[in-house]
This record gives sequence, C-alpha cells and structure tokens, in this order.
Amino acid sequence: MSINSDIRNLKGIGDKTACLYHRVGIYTYGDLVYYYPRDYMQYNEPVAPAESLTGDFIFVRIRLNERPLMRRAGRMAVVTANAVTDNGLMRVVWFHMPYLTRSLSVGHEYIFAGTLKRSGSNWSMEQPLIFTPEEYRKVENSLQPVYPLTKGLTNNAVKKAVKQALYDIRSDEKVGGLTLEKALFGIHFPKDINELKDAREALIYDEFLMFILRIRLLREENNRSANDFVIKASDKVRDIIRSLPYRLTNAQLKALSDVEKDIGGPHAMSRLIQGDVGCGKTIVAVLACIDAVLCGYQCAVMVPTEILAAQHFDSFSDIFERFNIESEICLLTGSMTQAAKRRIYEKIESGKAGVIIGTHALFQEKAVYSKLALVVTDEQHRFGVRQRGMLVEKGGDRNPHVLVMSATPIPRTLAIMLYGDLDISVIDEVPARRLPVKNCVVGTDYRKRAYNFIEKEVKAGHQVYVICPLVENSEGLDCEDVISYKDRLKNELSPEISIEYLHGQMKPVAKDRIMRDFLEGRINVLVSTTVVEVGVNVPNATVMLIENSERFGLAQLHQLRGRIGRGDAQSYCIFIDCKESEKSRKRLDILNHSNDGFKIASEDLKLRGPGDMFGVRQSGDMQFKLGDVFSDAVILERAAKDASLILEADPTLEKEENAYLRKRIEELNEASDIHGL
Repeated sequence: MSINSDIRNLKGIGDKTACLYHRVGIYTYGDLVYYYPRDYMQYNEPVAPAESLTGDFIFVRIRLNERPLMRRAGRMAVVTANAVTDNGLMRVVWFHMPYLTRSLSVGHEYIFAGTLKRSGSNWSMEQPLIFTPEEYRKVENSLQPVYPLTKGLTNNAVKKAVKQALYDIRSDEKVGGLTLEKALFGIHFPKDINELKDAREALIYDEFLMFILRIRLLREENNRSANDFVIKASDKVRDIIRSLPYRLTNAQLKALSDVEKDIGGPHAMSRLIQGDVGCGKTIVAVLACIDAVLCGYQCAVMVPTEILAAQHFDSFSDIFERFNIESEICLLTGSMTQAAKRRIYEKIESGKAGVIIGTHALFQEKAVYSKLALVVTDEQHRFGVRQRGMLVEKGGDRNPHVLVMSATPIPRTLAIMLYGDLDISVIDEVPARRLPVKNCVVGTDYRKRAYNFIEKEVKAGHQVYVICPLVENSEGLDCEDVISYKDRLKNELSPEISIEYLHGQMKPVAKDRIMRDFLEGRINVLVSTTVVEVGVNVPNATVMLIENSERFGLAQLHQLRGRIGRGDAQSYCIFIDCKESEKSRKRLDILNHSNDGFKIASEDLKLRGPGDMFGVRQSGDMQFKLGDVFSDAVILERAAKDASLILEADPTLEKEENAYLRKRIEELNEASDIHGL
C-alpha cells in the first residue's frame, strides 16, 4: 500500500466508518499515519490528593460511598457523586453522561483520572476518566496516544487503524536520523518519553525540510528574472493616499514603496508583507492592485474563506467606486452557481474583470486569465504549497508579480529560513485610531464574573467570542470544548442572548452561515475553536474570552485577540488560565502587558523551549501538523541549512541519492491533488 491508498482498504473501515474519518480530514493511509496524537496519557501510579497537586492531572484511587445522582441543568445532564480517597472526601461531576448513574456501583473501588481541584474543605474533579482496578493495571506506567476525535469515532478505533496502516506501509527511508517507520511508530506508540522526543524531533525536521524544498523548487520553476509586466506607480494612488479618511502609517507607506519599486523594476516581484493583526496590510494590497489595473492589467486576490472573500470584495469595491477607478471587480467562490461562475469566467478571459477576488476557485481549470500581472495571497500560511503555485501558473507564459501577506508575526530570522529568497516587508505599526485591547489573565474562579461581563457587553449592543481548544469532549483531555460550552452558556446567560458554536469540522457552507450571522449581528456570542484565528472583520465584537489559555502558544493567543479591537468601542480579552501554575501565569502575563505581536512572538520563542510535547497543538502556522516555528526554531534552522546544501548540489533533485526526496515531494503533491489543495 502507498500513503495515498484509501483508508477503506483497512480492516474494519467500511463506507460508514470512513465517513467518520473523513470528518476529521482522514481519507488516505498518509492522512492516518500523519494524524498525530494531540496529547499523551501518562498512566502513573495513583496518588492521594494533596494541596501541592491542585491543578494537576492525576490518577487517584477512590471508593464510591453513595449512589451517583443526576439532575438537569437546562438541556444538560449533570451527574454528581461523593467518593472516599486516601486523603478525605472528593466530589466528582460529569456532564452529558447520564448512564453513569447505572454503571457506577456504591462501595466499589475505581481509579479516577482528572484535574484535581479544591472545593471548600473537600477535593473535587470534573469529568474524570474512570477505570476499574483491573483495567488500570493493564495500562499503568505506560504512555498512550490521545487523538482528536469526532462523534462516533473512538480513541481505540483510531489507535487500531493507525497501527494497521503503519504495518502496511513500512518504510526504511531516513528522516532526521531515524527511519520513517521508527519515527512514526515512536510518535504514535512511544515506549517512553525519550523515544517520543526522538521521534517528534525527526518528524518535525522532515516536515520542515519537505516544506522548504517544495516551496523553493516551486519558486525555481516559476522564477523568470525578467519583469513581464512593468507596472509604474500611479499619481492616482498618491491622490488616493492623500484623500483617505485616515493617514497611512510610515510602515504602510514603506511597504507600498517596496512593492511599487519591485513591480516597476527589472525583475518579477516575489514579496511577503508581514504585519501584526490590524496593522493595515489590506490597503497596501488595494493600492498595488490600483497601480496594476491603471496599467491595463489584471489582479487576482486569493483568501482562505468565502466570507472573507466577500468582505474583501466589499472593501475593494468601496475604494474603487469612491475614487472612480474604472475597472470591474469580480467575486469568484466555490459555492457560486455554475451560471454565475460562467459569467465571471467570461469576464476574466476577456480581460473585462480587472480585479478578481476569491478562494481556491481562482485557480480552477476554467478560470483563464488574459493578462494576470499581480497575484495577491492573503493569510498565505492557510494555503498549501500547490495552491499558491497553481494560481501563479495562471499567468501562462508570462510570470506575474507575487505578493503574499501574513498576520503571523514570525521573527525575521525564521521568516527568511522559511521563505528563502522571498523579499520581506514588515508593517510594525498599528494605526493610531485603534484603541488598545485591555487584557486580564484570571483563574477558573473568575468565570462567573466573566459571564456577567459578557452579558453586560451584549446588552450594550456588542458581540463576544469565546474560544475553546476542543471541538467536543475528548477522551483523556481535561479541556473545554465548544459543544459543551455552548450548553453551559445557555444556562448562564439570559435566554434572549443568541449563542452559536463554530469549529473546523463543520461543512464550509455551515461555517460561512454562522460567520455571516455573527458578522450581521444575529448571533451575540460565538463559541469557537481557533478556526476564527483567520476570520472576518467584526468591528462590533468587543470581548474575547479564551478558555485553557495555558494550552496555546502566546503568538496564537495574540492572533486570536486580533479578532477584537477593530471598532470604535473599547475591547477586552479575558485569558482563563485553567492550570493556574506559576509557570503558566508567567507566560500569559506577557499578553497582559503587550499588544505588540512581534514582541510577543520574540518572548514566546524565549519561553517555549523545544520538547513541549504535551498539550493542544500550539499554533497553525504554515499548515505544519507537528512542527512549530517558535519552539522548534533550532530544528527549523537545521532543516533550512540542509535544504540549501541539497539544492546547491542538486537544484532539481535528479541525482540518485536524492531520488527518495523527489518521490516524497511527488507523493505530497499527489496528496494535495487528492484533497483539492
């Protein structure tokens, strides 16, 4: 079997079960073996509750001394019970698990696993895992993977499928000093922490190396030194800058100058504009597009979601209309009817459409451009290597200028490693008209006050984001999830407050509907995973509450915070630290005192050392599944140096010793085609 074989070839996975795997993005053997655990359960020896263990995830031996009771809190079933430990009483609570009133027996001994909390004079646990002593003996002192799940898909089922797939596609290729087979077995089923660490480092190195090789090979294929579309800076753009209702910052003007120098110079532009959330990258792209259309050329602007495309379309249209730019702007997205797409395709091919804004539909086969001179990719880390390349290829025999934009504040040294010879402009100023977000880092005992504050802000006409790390309650993870949290808020907030949830496993149409309803004010409180990290502009959103803040990297928390503070009203970000340890509080306190993404990223890099293996995935930069450009910066540097050495000696990977690298890249490109990427 190859990594691109269908998972239905695996024993026990038929059409019905395959649909469950599809919901979490698993279609092939490769998807499965690279579906890394989000955490690991360390089955330690049970301990007695102690003050020093408060806030820790522990295993404790208990005996039930009363029958569990169930009550209803709105639509939510809440089961409670009292238990006796080696160090006093412990109260336990479960949500959405009414069957426990029948399956747990009074007087019996169990092992409970969960986060230890202090409740008055007693200990308490919420949503603990339950083991009989016999069950626990089988796993004690082991390290077991915990996978991201969806309803109907169990952790044990994923473990069995992964193991079977690994045996079917054994490989002796080397990745980062280990065979690929050993590295994959080590990341899924490590014998101990050291084996996990070695496997993780090898796979992160491989992930970085493959990304850098692919991006540099792609750039080499598309790199023509001559400027096929000479675009001169327009006096009209200078007039627009003077007439805008706000002043561009010096950093914005410098970025625009860099772009105009490139597009009017002797070589085709390949430039990254990197800027913090809210720094005003989009207006720079708009002005560059105006320069292009005034020279009679076309521009394509690609964004990751349809609703963001629609918002960009409105922004571009407003400026073009206000300043009498005579060029048609078109919106092209996957959900449009075939008839609507045909009309847009005709305008693109005829050259009537000057600016085409859309999602991946921009590079579909039927989209034929007549004079594509400028390709703008917004939130570029959300697109695969192939996606970016396919849009550039729409220039045909002439090489368009490429402008990519990112709000991820990657330190310049790391950005250079990732982007190779891509020129970089940094917008490191935020427009003065924006009020800084007010921040606070609090413990779980602050929740009630936070809910009261949310209610107050909603009644004042504002909207709220609530961020949770999980989609739904997951085996072995003591984290908040969006589905349960929505129910909790329904019970805590007034009935007239509209609450909805959003997560990445929802169908694109459903996600767009929810975001549009939030944008248009029909939803007051949006409970979401980090899928909103790259989202639409909702100026009316003034509050963000982030649960389990300790589980995220600081840079990602700052990205999330960037969803608020976009209007005229004061905005507030509440970071709830569920761990409440000195280490996590010290980290999160950096966000308390800074709204500067680059400074935060730099501090994040200092604080988060390599080997941060446990916990929810830290960031979504560059679509890396395992690697993190901050905490794994040392591995990134090694991979970048090795990629340079490999390509200097063999620019097209034609030599026999690099045949395996060429094969891996072809497989990755094939996988991108399978997923429509």
